Amino acid sequence: MKCPFCMTPDTKVVDSRVSEDGNTIRRRRKCDACGKRFTTYEKIETFPLMVIKKDRSREPYDRAKIEAGVMQACHKRPISMERIHSMIDAVEAEIFTASDKEIESAAIGDIVMKHLKDLEEVAYVRFASVYREFTDVDNFAEELKKLLKKNKSGIRKGGD
Repeated sequence: MKCPFCMTPDTKVVDSRVSEDGNTIRRRRKCDACGKRFTTYEKIETFPLMVIKKDRSREPYDRAKIEAGVMQACHKRPISMERIHSMIDAVEAEIFTASDKEIESAAIGDIVMKHLKDLEEVAYVRFASVYREFTDVDNFAEELKKLLKKNKSGIRKGGD
């Protein structure tokens, strides 16, 4: 594994641990050249999942796209990185369970929204505004009404 700091091609594994779900291995590595440490994650690649986009084109599934959207929605919200990564892991598990070899991008967006709604409401509304392409304030207000109606019980979600 190449060191991300000095780009030396060989590094040493100093610790390995299996994740709670048993599907990921976390490795702590140390570069002999510069002495810095970093973490890598290994995941089993089962089969290439293809995402069917709105224009019907297909592209390989990319976790980084989900991470980018969720991170943008959670920006400056009181949500720990641990909870964000855990939610993204749950989203990914659902995506791979729900699909065979292809999945529509709309289905991925719906799964992300479902999990974000449980994680944090403001992040959910932020994501929904981009994902559902709100064209005006009325669309935004309608989504907020649905959220407020569901929360009439007075229970607040999210935060740490």
